[in-house]
Amino acid sequence: MSDTPAPDASPGAAANASRATALEPVHRALGATMTDFAGWLMPLRYGSERAEHQAVRGAAGLFDLSHMGEIAVTGPAADALLDYALAGHLSALRVGRARYTMICEPTGGILDDLIVYRLAEREYLVVANAANAGVVLDALAERQAGFDAAIRDDGAAYALLAVQGPASPAILARLTDADLPSLKYYAGLRGTVAGREAMIARTGYTGEDGFELFCAPEDAEPLWRALTEAGEGDGLVPCGLACRDTLRLEAGMPLYGHELTTGTTPFDAGLGRVVKFGKPGDFVGRDALRAAAERAEREPPRVLTGLVARGRRVPRAGYAVVDEAGRVIGEVTSGAPSPTLGRPIAMAYVDAAHAAPGAAGVGVDIRGTREPYDVVALPFYRRHT
Repeated sequence: MSDTPAPDASPGAAANASRATALEPVHRALGATMTDFAGWLMPLRYGSERAEHQAVRGAAGLFDLSHMGEIAVTGPAADALLDYALAGHLSALRVGRARYTMICEPTGGILDDLIVYRLAEREYLVVANAANAGVVLDALAERQAGFDAAIRDDGAAYALLAVQGPASPAILARLTDADLPSLKYYAGLRGTVAGREAMIARTGYTGEDGFELFCAPEDAEPLWRALTEAGEGDGLVPCGLACRDTLRLEAGMPLYGHELTTGTTPFDAGLGRVVKFGKPGDFVGRDALRAAAERAEREPPRVLTGLVARGRRVPRAGYAVVDEAGRVIGEVTSGAPSPTLGRPIAMAYVDAAHAAPGAAGVGVDIRGTREPYDVVALPFYRRHT
C-alpha cells in the first residue's frame, strides 16, 4: 500500500501543515527536512535520501508513518460489510492475519488501496493512505446500511512506526518477547515492545523484511528511542518519506495518485488478483470489475510495466512514453534514480504491443528529447530470502 510524497515535495509548505505526529519534536531534533503531505507535517529526509535508501537495503531504517489512517470496523456483521464494501474476501481472513485489498467506486475505479487486519472475530482494522483516509471512511459509512456493524475513525488512537530492512528482525527481537520468527508476512500480533503495548505487524512498503508497530501516540517517542538504541550497532538510521518512495518504486509497489487512481481499475494496474468474484454475495463495483477483467483478458489496454534508462536522465510522472517514430504509446506514472540499480527507473502504463519485457524501440520524451529505455518486468528489485 502506498502513501509517500513526490521526492521533490516542497519543504516550504511545512509551515502550513494542519497536523503533526507525536514524533515531530524528535524529527526536528534530528535535523529532518519537513514537508506538508496530505495535511500532515512529515520528515522528507534527515540528510541524504540515497544513504537512507541504502541503509534499508543493507541494514535497517526507522520510519514514522503516523499520518496513515486507521478505521475500526466492528460488530456481528463486520466481515459481511467489508466483503460488500471492498474488492477482497475479508470474511475469509483469519484472526491475526492481514490482507492487501482495494475499495472501488461502483464504476470500478480505485478509491484507495488498503491493508485490512483482522484483530478478532468481530473486529477489523482498515489502514488507508493519509490522503484518502476521509474518502475511505465516508465510503464505508455510505455502504454500512443494512449491516450490523460499527465504523469508527481510530486515527487519533494510533501512532505508527516502521522498522524495515534485513537487520529489522534482530533489532526488534532485542526489545520484545513476541515470537517474531513465527510471525508470517502479512500477519500481526499484540505484544510489548520496550515495555510498551503495540500491535506488531510483519508488513511494509520497501521490498524488505520488516515490521510496522501500531502503538498509542504517547508511546511513540519512547519506542522510537528504544529502536534507535537497539539498532545502533546494526546501522539503523532514521528515514524519511523520500527514500520510502524510491524503495517502493524499486520493489514495483504502486502509489495511489500515480499507478492507482479513480480512472484505473485493479485489472488496469495488473492487480486483478485482489478482486475476489467468488466471495458470497454482491459487492460494490462487481459488474464493472467483471467487465474490466474481461477487457483485460480479451484486449489488454495499456499495461503497467517497468522501464530502465540506458542513460542518466530521470523520467517523472506524466512524461510521455514514445516509440521509435516518436508516437505516444504510454505515460510514466512514477520515476526516480534507483540507488540499487544505479540508473533511473520508471513505472509506466504502456500500450500492450510495446509492454512486454525486451520490447524494442521504447523511449521516454524528457523535455523534448527521446531517451531510450529498456522494458523490464516488475519489480526492479526483489530481496533475497
